Amino acid sequence: MIRPTTSDDTAAILTLAVASGLFPPEATDDVAAVLRGSLAGENGPDHVWLTDDDIGPVGVAYYAPERMTDGTWNLYMLAVHPDRQRQGRGAALVRHVERELSTRGARVLLIETSGLAAFERTRAFYRALGYDEEARIREFYKAGDDKVVFRKALA
Repeated sequence: MIRPTTSDDTAAILTLAVASGLFPPEATDDVAAVLRGSLAGENGPDHVWLTDDDIGPVGVAYYAPERMTDGTWNLYMLAVHPDRQRQGRGAALVRHVERELSTRGARVLLIETSGLAAFERTRAFYRALGYDEEARIREFYKAGDDKVVFRKALA
């Protein structure tokens, strides 16, 4: 069941962020700060966290509008526990986000990921959901690690 994230989900989401390989353990403070700020309304009303709950959180999505644009949004985080991957949960979260944004009149959803070979499955996942590689910024994250930006028109 996909539902709004609550503060009670914080520990599970931080564990999920590390288990999924998205963040190293030392980066969880940053994830926790963004989550806390969003849940407290400090980041504005449009910073949305969703949890895929199956007797505890097994997936999470975080999206927000791109500043200074008209209808462009970013999916900043999508993670599914490794034991629950390849079951359609990630696709369900993305589709849920797309539906929510479409009802808000959003035009475009952007998703960024790494260009490393280890993220090829992630990039293939977004392509399979109808996202096109829109941009690649060479060596963005670190030497040899490009930032790959995917785009999908929603309206």
